[in-house]
Amino acid sequence: MSRRISLIAVALPTVAILASCTLQRSSSSASGALASSARADDHMAHMNAADLSLPAMRSSGVQQGIAGLPASTNTAPARLKASPRHAEWVKIAWDAGSADSIMAWVVYPASPNSRAKAPVVVVVHEIFGLSTWVRGVADQVAADGFIAIAPDFLSKVRGGPSSVELPADSARKLIAGVNAADRNRAIAAAANYGMMLPSAQQKYAVIGYCWGGQTVFMHAVNGGLKGFSGGVAFYGLPYTTGGTPATATTAAVPASINTDSIAKISKPVLLLNGSKDARIAAAMPALDSIMKAMKKDYSGTNYDGATHGFLRAQDDPKATRDEAEEAANLAATKDGWPKTIAFLKKNLGVK
Repeated sequence: MSRRISLIAVALPTVAILASCTLQRSSSSASGALASSARADDHMAHMNAADLSLPAMRSSGVQQGIAGLPASTNTAPARLKASPRHAEWVKIAWDAGSADSIMAWVVYPASPNSRAKAPVVVVVHEIFGLSTWVRGVADQVAADGFIAIAPDFLSKVRGGPSSVELPADSARKLIAGVNAADRNRAIAAAANYGMMLPSAQQKYAVIGYCWGGQTVFMHAVNGGLKGFSGGVAFYGLPYTTGGTPATATTAAVPASINTDSIAKISKPVLLLNGSKDARIAAAMPALDSIMKAMKKDYSGTNYDGATHGFLRAQDDPKATRDEAEEAANLAATKDGWPKTIAFLKKNLGVK
């Protein structure tokens, strides 16, 4: 199927962004109000060097990965090249009257019933930008029966919408300039574009990875648009409240999940993480307790031995092989992706 560039700018309704969603970490003041922050991604501040470096892609020939699962980093190019699904680049207006546009990769499901309408899934990329791998994830989302839209959240800060893939290091540096309000605006613009397609149902969900996983929580706290039905966060946490440093007489108080923001979540959320990402794994018990206490529709899974970015890594070999880690990442993918699709189908009403 040909991949054409469709330069489409659609008028979208203005999206109201809650003031409490303009940052990732709240202040620890008595009022509990969320304070503004210069850092666009507190999530990144605690990632290790391996997580901040995208592994080099190695040629896998015609290998396309495992059918029914998203491709890995190494198998994504071949998967995209062989995909039977129609995919295209589109430009989407940020909102009504905006001169700025977002570039997005859209993939349509191949349905035996040409009149069947599908719900929309917005795919939020990692700190590495809208990569070939993320487009491969969108292709698998479409293979599973949804209209997949992967917007380039860097469209504005990179100087304008483009279908040219940025080097991972460049994307990582630029992404610090994308604040929480623009993350929600980008999701809203992509979701609206999708829901206004003739082949779409008027409901959507969001899935995201790393920086994108945190963005999923932000959108759930924000409340989304009419039609928002839930989100899947891969290795990303919600807003946290900053801790306090130790003094000569008092112990340090660690950062914690911000309960005020969690209280605003009204749609189902699923969190999937690898246990080797201790930063997120350590926070999951508290998050689970808060979600249960607030009677939220939430489930979290922490996969033993899997890494941050396990869905991308799978069993792709690193320069220094770790076969146990590769096996754990692949096992997490084989369990996590069916969980993701089951979640999407349930909450988007797909049988």
